[in-house]
Amino acid sequence: MYNKLFRNRYSIIWVTIGLYLILSAVTRLGLLMITKSSGITLGQFTGLFFIGFLYDLAVASFIVIPFLLHLWFQNDFIYKKKLLLPTSLFFAVLISLLLFTNIVPKDFSPQLHMAVVIYIALRWAIYVFLYFMPVRIRQRWRTGTLFVGFTFLTFLLLINAVSEWVFWQEFSSRYNFIAVDYLVYTTEVLGNIMESYPMGKILSVIVLTAIGIAFMSRHLVRNSVGQSLSFKKRSILAASLLTLPVLVAIGLPQKWRQFSKNEYANSLAGNGMFEFAIAFTQNELNFYQFYQTLPDETAFNILRGQLQLPNTRFTSNDPFSIEREITHSEPERKLNVVLISVESLSGSFMKAFGNQAVITPYLDSLAAHSLFFNNLYASGTRTVRGLEALSLSIPPTPGQSIVKRPDNGKMFSLGSVLRSKGYTTQYIYGGYSYFDNMQTFFSGNGYTVIDRSAIKPKDVHYENIWGVADEDLFTLALHTLDSNAATGKPFFTQVMTVSNHRPYTYPDGRIDIPPTTQSREGAVKYTDYAINKFLKEAQTKPWFDNTVFVIVSDHCAGSAGSVELPVTGYHIPMLIYAPKILQPRMVNDLTAQIDVAPTILGILRLNYKSKFFGQDVLNTPVDRQRAFISTYQGLGYLRNGKLVIQSPVKTIRQFTPDFATGNANATPQEDSLVKQAIAYYQCTSWLLKHKKQSE
Repeated sequence: MYNKLFRNRYSIIWVTIGLYLILSAVTRLGLLMITKSSGITLGQFTGLFFIGFLYDLAVASFIVIPFLLHLWFQNDFIYKKKLLLPTSLFFAVLISLLLFTNIVPKDFSPQLHMAVVIYIALRWAIYVFLYFMPVRIRQRWRTGTLFVGFTFLTFLLLINAVSEWVFWQEFSSRYNFIAVDYLVYTTEVLGNIMESYPMGKILSVIVLTAIGIAFMSRHLVRNSVGQSLSFKKRSILAASLLTLPVLVAIGLPQKWRQFSKNEYANSLAGNGMFEFAIAFTQNELNFYQFYQTLPDETAFNILRGQLQLPNTRFTSNDPFSIEREITHSEPERKLNVVLISVESLSGSFMKAFGNQAVITPYLDSLAAHSLFFNNLYASGTRTVRGLEALSLSIPPTPGQSIVKRPDNGKMFSLGSVLRSKGYTTQYIYGGYSYFDNMQTFFSGNGYTVIDRSAIKPKDVHYENIWGVADEDLFTLALHTLDSNAATGKPFFTQVMTVSNHRPYTYPDGRIDIPPTTQSREGAVKYTDYAINKFLKEAQTKPWFDNTVFVIVSDHCAGSAGSVELPVTGYHIPMLIYAPKILQPRMVNDLTAQIDVAPTILGILRLNYKSKFFGQDVLNTPVDRQRAFISTYQGLGYLRNGKLVIQSPVKTIRQFTPDFATGNANATPQEDSLVKQAIAYYQCTSWLLKHKKQSE
């Protein structure tokens, strides 16, 4: 059996498959071991490895394709000297044709033309070289080529295993949309990894391990060169092996890994590369194709009923319009607004939510002097989802955030409403604003975008790959706000922090947690310090008394749990601080992140036409309050202590969540609640599809 399997032309194929299956199993076990409180049962443990093996085998069938094609078409002519000369002459003629004719048009693709020329020239040079070498050297040459290829592939597989571990540490998930995004922003991502981990040592170990594995497999690699196999037999075997990736592409569904109620087990049952491919191909999910729907008119009728409040009036009888007049009996207040969206500020970091580590001492004290919202939920798990919710007041749609999608300019937004009232609107970011498409999105929606490039190098106290330290960002913001006030126009300025992000580094001497710890707690406490410094300096400014400061998180630091959408992974704080304008109090009302914009406008008492899905929570009856939480495909609707989750393919489940632990128990579906959930998300998708959310 050993001789038949490992002493033939395709022995390297079997070695590669075996190596990948072992690495995948070890990775899966390692991820399970570092997952705290996973709650995985013995049955789920068995299931995740069995199902995981199927996905691993599927991915392995793709990994071996290059070797398979190489060995399939590799014949024995290289050992026959009489065939080498005409072959090298053939490649020489090809080079001449490419250089002196227009077979591959140079103006069509100079890079392609040059690549083809270089490839053929190398093949010609190799065959000329081999012509003068004995058969033994030619055989070693081919063995060496395979050995180098196998070593490099082993290196890549080990890199992937380490990458999966790093990704799981950060997101408690296999690769997903976030990993796809990271392909675009390689500078920040690679820089973040280099600053967060000892990559020199890690890469050295990986290289040595890859060489070691390849060395131990050298005899099997040699068999793929030394063992003869007829073209007919090679073709039959190759065709058989190539049917597997075809079958995988056609018929292996992602949903097979959703085999249990434990989301950790489901995620571990998946395969990182497989999940990455799925996320790459599903950048935007068609709601009508993947989710349960209602007749459009029915959905809009439900939505319009939910949006109808005492101070609102729909502007038309169009059943597919949500535009309405928002009016206030009191005079408008042209107050300045500074919206500070804080990176990854979980509610659980604050004392009011039960934290005893005192990592937000200033925000804890400021809560007593603010409107403190303690029942607010983020729309998603990424900064772009938070920016989308805060600016557009729109529920999260399946797939990628609108901030990252094409044709996302001139949309109805908080900025567009305030500009119509004479405001200056700005977005200030501590990193480079090309990241996450912020520059394109905000500038395309009328904001003036200001980022770290506006800070002179001598004025930067500290920076890492994500941007300048938050204190430097707030110094830039103060200068900008002073300039705004000098114009005499009211201003709306959104400031996005960056310091609470791995590698969690910040200037020394600011807080009692040294930056060398590179801990989340230290980064949170430093951001708290920077906000304190900013507001104290702002208090000395003439525009302070006429300004409303809104401090809200973009998303939680982590959203993983044993259920698909743990409510604790979306629970964020918000403070609205204006000591000369607002009376402080605790706001216990259920609030969605999309309610922030209309709530700000309500505080300003502005009369305006609204296309927002959110509502002024300070003037919304308790029975109309709801929240939205999501992943890129799981769409949650939270209301009256119940959670409805819509998922592909056309799946709907209802739960009673535990707001202390994040766990949830399945409950029978309530027809009215389910229809409300469908209506919100379906109408959002319809309006975006028909481009009805423009200014």
